[in-house]
This record gives sequence, structure tokens and C-alpha cells, in this order.
Amino acid sequence: MRVRATPAPLAAAGRPMWLRPLELTRTGPAGLLPLALLVGVGVGGGAIAFRWLIGVCTQVLSGHLDYSEAGRVPNPHVPWLGPWFVVLAPVVAGLVYGPLVQRYAKEARGHGVPEVMLAVARRGGRISWRVAAVKSVASALCIGGGGSVGREGPIVQIGSALGSALGTLVRLPEDRLRVLVACGAAGGIAATFNAPLAGVFFAMELILRDFTAEAFGMVVLSSVTASVVGRAAFGDVPFLRLPAFAVQHGSQYLLFALLGVLAGAVGVAFTRVLYLVEDACSWAWRGPEWLRPAVGGVLLGGLLLALPQMYGVGYPVLERAVGGGYLVGMLLVLLVGKIIATSLTIGIGGSGGVFAPSLFLGAVFGVAYGDVVALLAPGQVGVLGAYGLIGMGAVFAGAARAPITAVIIIFELTGEYSLILPLMAAIVLATLTSRALSRDTIYTLKLRRRGIDLDHGQERGALAGHTVGEAMEAPPEPLHAADRVAHAAARLAGSAHGVLPVLGDDGEYLGTVRARSVAEALAEHQPATVGEITHRTRPLHPDTELPAALDALIGAHGAGLPVLMVDGGAPVGWLTYQAVLTPLRVSEGSRA
Repeated sequence: MRVRATPAPLAAAGRPMWLRPLELTRTGPAGLLPLALLVGVGVGGGAIAFRWLIGVCTQVLSGHLDYSEAGRVPNPHVPWLGPWFVVLAPVVAGLVYGPLVQRYAKEARGHGVPEVMLAVARRGGRISWRVAAVKSVASALCIGGGGSVGREGPIVQIGSALGSALGTLVRLPEDRLRVLVACGAAGGIAATFNAPLAGVFFAMELILRDFTAEAFGMVVLSSVTASVVGRAAFGDVPFLRLPAFAVQHGSQYLLFALLGVLAGAVGVAFTRVLYLVEDACSWAWRGPEWLRPAVGGVLLGGLLLALPQMYGVGYPVLERAVGGGYLVGMLLVLLVGKIIATSLTIGIGGSGGVFAPSLFLGAVFGVAYGDVVALLAPGQVGVLGAYGLIGMGAVFAGAARAPITAVIIIFELTGEYSLILPLMAAIVLATLTSRALSRDTIYTLKLRRRGIDLDHGQERGALAGHTVGEAMEAPPEPLHAADRVAHAAARLAGSAHGVLPVLGDDGEYLGTVRARSVAEALAEHQPATVGEITHRTRPLHPDTELPAALDALIGAHGAGLPVLMVDGGAPVGWLTYQAVLTPLRVSEGSRA
């Protein structure tokens, strides 16, 4: 007779006794309920602490609660610097958060939401617990030091990391861990912006990208709980205080529809410029990554000196724009300035979100649009602020392509229901315009540039579902930029790859050198160094999907490509055509 072994009790297995009730949440229809409540409470408290931390950093580095509305005035902590302190504020902040991010949580760099989307779609919802702490400090320093970014991306990443940490602690299966990550994202939005509905749809539409009854219920529960905690600290008032608006006559619907189309194009333009500037910063920077935010902060500080309204998140400037406080010329200056300031902040390695900048762009563009139409058709426009409000939702929809979230979040942030019909129409048109102009959103483009397609990753043949990290080989011994060509020739002659990576003096990847380039240099008797004939290629990353990696390998016209971590450094692997076949061989062997 067989005797079935009974599992050891949790305490005997080395698990804390207080985890026993939470371990029971791994199964059962209502098992996630207590965890969703815990995540909501934790993220609500985290949002309070995060906003307080931003306020402290802003006070220390600028001397004001919000320098964007203070004008070109000195910092009372260093009055002798006058308004020139804004040149130093991003530098000082970067010197602190740059090494912090590089050393402890490189995922905290940038606007955060794409990393959460990737964790849910490809990594079973696993996010390092250190991300929450590092992201909080780095984003607070970046915003407090003048970084022209928002706080929604950080709080989404912070809340998601807390949800992932709790789910991992109690050993949730992957399907439930993903839901708990979405609960954290929803709670973060809800508590920070006093917008529980917006938090729910942000998490479902952008993070989970899948509507199920259980997931929806748990996300709602977490969002409501976090919102209650947030309201205890911030009060139950709309996030933005705006005057009442109304549609005065039917012809305005056509004006709002045209605004939706144009605002969708602005959202796409913002996305393109953001990544173009990031590429330009990566191309120009050759120093260590931890120093990049501080050195780039000089450029950001110069922009803030010329346009102090770009300092930090900038909600007071947004409110003033919607309230009619700027002429059309200044509105266009603010529009261009915000695109450049946000792109530069992200490009130099800053940490912050792109949702608030999208709202800012929508507000100033919408009011500017209303001003221009008022000049062309006097008496037909109505209240200009209405165009700013609708522009906010439409630009966000054009950038993020999340129409449900855009409608709900604008309604909850403003408490303004009278414009819901033209708002919905404009947002739908902005979304359609964005889809016609661009394949990707401001969030998915960051992942696609790394070879990750969240929409079609499971539909591309035998290589689908496999990543470079599964197939890569050990990297060959690299060359250095200062090496002579003769030395490179000797190394390549004994190499099986025909191409080798090249590193700079600081150990950072510079590109590759091919045997053909070395042979041509020797034939022409050029006394060149390896650095002079290095070919710059876009490196692969361990989480790049193999179909995209194969395309890059074909386009490189070489026998291999280096694999780097996202933040740079020396190659951690090497991908060849033979290596691409490794996952297929393993799969065939398992089926046999």
C-alpha cells in the first residue's frame, strides 16, 4: 500500500508563521481579496509618502513648494545665486539619483510604465522589491531638481513593485501575481490623483490588457482602498480646480472633433521627439551611466533658466493656461518647451512619468487651438478652457492610445461632467489618428526598440516566446578602442566569429569591428586604431525576442551581435545564427 507523504508545516519549512493565513490565498475564488486590500493600503500609504518626498526635495532644491509658478526668482537657501540656481539644481539631483539607480535598480530609470507592462506580459509579474524604494527616491529627486516629468509613472512602478513583492512572498502562481501587480498600479493612480475609476481602467487597459471578472474585482477593491487612504491625507477634492464649462451650441462639436484629430497628432509627435532625444543623448554620451543625469542636468538647467514654467510637474502652469492666463504665443512656447524639457529629462537618464506632460501639452495646445479659432470665427468658440480640458484627454489618448482611461481620468481629475460627450468624441478621434500615424504608443515603443512586441509576441512562428537570454553564448574577449589594427587582425584571425565587440576606456560598449574593416585598413596602410574603424550597431538585450533579434542579426551583415544589459556596460553575451537555433533544438528534444 502506498503512503502519501504529507507536506511539512510552514514553520517547519522555514516560512514565518504569520504568513500561514496569506499562503491560503493561492487558491480559492476569493483568495486574492485580503491581498488586494493589503496592496491598496500599502500603495495608498506609499503614495502619501511619495508626494511628501517630492515636496521635500522641491523645497530643498528650489526653495519653493512649486517653482514653476514662482517665476524667475532666487532660491532663498542660496539667494546669492539669483535665478541661476536652476542650472545647478538638476545637476545636484542627478549626482544623487544617478549612482543610486545605476547601483541598485536600473529599471527605475525612465518613465516606468513600460517596465511594468513587460513584467506582466513576459515575466509572470515579477518585479524586484528594490524598485519601489529606488524609484521613490530617484523620481522625487528628479522632479524636485527641476525634471519636467510626472509622478504617475513612478507611482505605478512603485505600487506594482509592492504588489509583486507581496505576491512573491506568499508564492502566488503567475496568473494571480499579475493581477496583484495590476492592483498595485491601480492603487497608485487612485491614491495619487484621487481617481479610483481611472486607476482601475489604467491598470486593466494598459497593464493587464485583459478584462476578467476576478481581475476586475480585485483591481477595483485595491483602487478603492488606496483612494480612501489617499483621501484621508489629501482630501476629497478634484485634483485640478477648473471653472465650469458647457457646450453652448451644436457647431462646437465639429470644433472639438477637429481638436481631437490634431491633438492625436500632437501625442504622436511627443512620442517621436521623446525617443529621438533619448537616442541623441545616448549617442552623444560616452561617460559612465551614473554620471549622465548630472552632466545632462546642465542642459536641462539652461532650459529651465530660459523657461522656469518647465520646472517639475507644472500643474499650476497647466491650471493657469486652462484659466486663460496666457496668450496664444506663450502657449505655443510652453507647448514646444514642455516637449523638449520632458524629452531631455528622460534622455539624460531622469526618472519620472509622461502622463502629466501629456496633460500639460493637451491643455496648452487645446487653449491655443481655441484662441486661433476665435480669431478666425469670432463668437463661435465659447469658453476657451473647454478646449484645454478636452485637449488634455485627447493628447494623452494620442500618446498612450488608451481611450477608456483617457475619458475616465480627465473626468475624475477635473470633476467636470458637462463636457463628457465632446470629450468622448475627441478622444476616440485622437486614438484613431494616433493609430493611423504610428504603430506604437509612448509606452510600447520603448519595448519595441528593445525587440519586444507585446501584441504579437505569440504569433510569429517557432521562435515566438523565446528570448535572446535563452540562446546567447558567452561573449568573445573584446577589443579596446585604443588597440592598433595589427593587434585586431591577429585576434580576428584566431576568432570563429569574424567580428568582435569594442569597448572604450571606461568599459562601455562602443560597437563592433569586422574582419573586413581590419583587412581594408591594413591594405590601405592606414595606421588606424580599432576605435577609428569601429562600426556602431544597436546591441541586443537579454529580453529581446528572438524573431526581432534574428532581423537585427541579418541586418548587421556579420557573424554575431553582442548582448548588453539595458543600461549598457560590457557585453554579457553573444548571439550567432547557430545560437538562435538552440531553443528550437531544446524544444524538439523535449517533444521527442
